[in-house]
Amino acid sequence: MKHKRRLGLLAAALTLGTSSFAQAQAPESPDPIRIAVNEWTGQILSATIAGEVLKKMGYNVELVIAGALPQLAAIEQGELDFNPEVWDNSVTDAYTNGLASGSIIAAGPLGLEPREGWIYPAYMEELCPGLPSYKALYDCAMAFGTAETFPNGRLVGYPADWGTRDIDVVKAIGMPFNVVPGGSEGAMLAELKSAIAAKEPILMMFWEPHWIFAEQDLRFVEWNPIDGECIEETQVKETACGFAQAEAQKIYSDDFAAKYPAAAAMIAKFTLKNADQNAMILEVDQKGRSVEELAAEWMTKNEAVWSTWIQ
Repeated sequence: MKHKRRLGLLAAALTLGTSSFAQAQAPESPDPIRIAVNEWTGQILSATIAGEVLKKMGYNVELVIAGALPQLAAIEQGELDFNPEVWDNSVTDAYTNGLASGSIIAAGPLGLEPREGWIYPAYMEELCPGLPSYKALYDCAMAFGTAETFPNGRLVGYPADWGTRDIDVVKAIGMPFNVVPGGSEGAMLAELKSAIAAKEPILMMFWEPHWIFAEQDLRFVEWNPIDGECIEETQVKETACGFAQAEAQKIYSDDFAAKYPAAAAMIAKFTLKNADQNAMILEVDQKGRSVEELAAEWMTKNEAVWSTWIQ
């Protein structure tokens, strides 16, 4: 759970100060807690709010820009300490192997209810009868196609450094689509909104929570229900389940809880909901307000919530 304009609001390492609201047992170390900042607005908000709560406890905090995959190695090596929002099905074996070895510690779900998959504007249902079923896409791939993809359809996938899940599903079920990686969250949104404005065809890998679902009439492609985990690489056409749905997990380095036990106790309680993120993301991405301003506003409005996390 991604565009440069938002990252521009943050320095590569933004040091937050301390506060008189600190827990008696915190901070246990003067060393800064280094929080990973990823490419998308929701995660930047999660990281900034987590940093502000830790600031209230008296900690020094650094928000450090890190790629979704490189951050895992950095956490394993102790170069980063914490990420409050990792979508656990958008990373590779580096994540699962890190959890299995104990070099990355799962600190519990953030509380979001994520959904990932292929989305399309509502008007595409007229051009591709049978939607939202994925099976309709086999018969009307060219409704989503271009001259460059003929005879296949065109699917705007995630940026290349977010993994290959969309490509894996297309290959596994023989879907007649070419996957074109998006450049960034901003580039994907610009392409989506441009297509909608012109009522042009578009199919895109995307996620929620996100403000775009409040602004546009978008639909998810629907897949077969399945008991247990949806294995993306090995599914077959007739029984395809689409995408494993994520949990937004909090993670930290293996020595974090020992070094910062009070911070670890707060992180276990730290929670954000879809409604929290959707409203703030809309304000940041569409109304030009800063992440820092929205985080401060959230802290003011929710003092009764976060104050219980640091007791």
